[in-house]
Amino acid sequence: MNSSKPAATIVIATRNRREELRQVLQSARVQSVPVEILVMDDGSTDGTDAMVTGEFPDVAYHRLATNRGPTFQRNRGVEMARCEIVFCPDDDCVFVSPHTVEQTLKEFNHPSIGAVGIPYVNVNIGPEVLQSAPERTGIWAIHAFVGCAHAVLRSAFLEVGGYREEFFYMGEEGELCLRLAERGWITRAGSADAMHHLESAFRVGARADFYGRRNDLCFAWHNVPTRWLLVHLLATTWNGLRATAGAGKRWPNHARGMLAGWSAILRGKCARQAVAMSVYRVQRAMKKTGPKPLEEVLAFLPPVPIRG
Repeated sequence: MNSSKPAATIVIATRNRREELRQVLQSARVQSVPVEILVMDDGSTDGTDAMVTGEFPDVAYHRLATNRGPTFQRNRGVEMARCEIVFCPDDDCVFVSPHTVEQTLKEFNHPSIGAVGIPYVNVNIGPEVLQSAPERTGIWAIHAFVGCAHAVLRSAFLEVGGYREEFFYMGEEGELCLRLAERGWITRAGSADAMHHLESAFRVGARADFYGRRNDLCFAWHNVPTRWLLVHLLATTWNGLRATAGAGKRWPNHARGMLAGWSAILRGKCARQAVAMSVYRVQRAMKKTGPKPLEEVLAFLPPVPIRG
């Protein structure tokens, strides 16, 4: 890693993925611009600590003994970051090109850009480049980035409170992007050299099933304007029931997630902070139809806060 003043910070939340993390760190330290690298270890027990401290002495390593989840670790890492632009790749998402960070930094070229979704390929699934801008010209807004490959404007991230740590993981990205939009910041579709996501094509998990169903319901209660809340909740519940019915032997995970979501709502564990109707509508439109030009989206958002 270049010893010059860093141009960006790379925060990697990890847990028990020592070999994958090694590849990510090797790719991060050879970027074409100097970077600060923070590893936020969420209680690994597979020798991650020895690997990082022994092989990457230039990396800042922070470990908690307890499993607090990716959202907590990313929040903590962004708070610690020294740079205004923070990259938060998954611990199994590799910078294939040494230019990806430098290219993405140039895409924070408008005051309304609060996050950038970096193009990536799920290499164990197929060759398609995902999360890429439809055209090289102009700025294209998207409703949310995918967590495996993204960068955020640190000041904007902190101003909206970062990720909701109650989400643990699953769905936290879209929820953050909606709150950024509520304050005037868009999420941009990137055009940098694509990263490689090493996720298994056969990877499933009880935790993903549970939090996916739970967080969909909590997302609605937190954010959806009152006018559309009941419709959104009913549709989310119906979709969740369909997913549960089609989950085979994993149906109990989905069912528990739905019950947990409704329990959190009814017990007042999800605070209501509904976004403006215009913000909700434009985010929903992008989710359904894809990226939109910046100018078209800004017409529905409030102006970016002016800092003193």
